[in-house]
Amino acid sequence: MRDEIIAAMKKPKKPKSYHHGNLYESLVQAGTALLNEKGLPNFTLRETARRAGVSHAAPKNHFASVEDLLCEIAARGFEQFVVELDAEADANPAQSADGRLISIGRAYVRFACASPQIYHLMFRQSQAFTKSAHLQEAATAAWTQLENAVRAVIGPDRGDAKQRSSHVWALVHGIASLVIDRRLPATVDPQDVIEQSLSTLPHAIRGL
Repeated sequence: MRDEIIAAMKKPKKPKSYHHGNLYESLVQAGTALLNEKGLPNFTLRETARRAGVSHAAPKNHFASVEDLLCEIAARGFEQFVVELDAEADANPAQSADGRLISIGRAYVRFACASPQIYHLMFRQSQAFTKSAHLQEAATAAWTQLENAVRAVIGPDRGDAKQRSSHVWALVHGIASLVIDRRLPATVDPQDVIEQSLSTLPHAIRGL
C-alpha cells in the first residue's frame, strides 16, 4: 500500500482546466467597481483582471485595450443614466411637460453626484470613444431623451429644439460639475442652487 501511495504521488498532475462563465460581463463589472473606487488615473486592465479572478492576459480575449473596456463602461453608464432620468420623470405621471423637464434635470445632477467617476468617463474626450458603436448609440439615446423633453416644453413646431436642449444641458452639466468639484461657495447650499436654477428653466427656454 505504501508503494502504491508513493507511486501515485509521483504521477504528474494534469493541469486544471480554466473556466470562467461570462468573462466579458465579469470584466465590465470588475472594471466599473475599480473605476468607482480608484478613479481613471489608477485604472488598468491588469487590476481589472485581478479583481475578476483571471490572468492579466485574459481581458485581451474581449478588449483589445484599456480604452475598449472604458468605452463599454461608459456606454453602460449612459444606459443607466437614461433609465434613472426616465424613472424620475415617470414617478409623477400627472406632471406637466415643465415638471417632467425639471425632474429630468434634478435626476441628471443626482446621477452625476452619485457616480462622479462614471459621469466624468461618459463625457471624456477620446478617439476610442468616437469609434465605439455601443457608446455612440447610448450617448445618442441620452441626448434624444433630453431633446424630447425640451420639445414637449417649447412646442413641436419650433426649429430651435437642439439649441434649447444645449442650453439645458449646459446648465445641468455645469451645476453637476460645480457640485462634484465643490466649487460653489461654502455658504451656498448646492440643493438650493439646483432647485432654483431648474425651477426657472422651462420659462427660460421658451423665451429664448
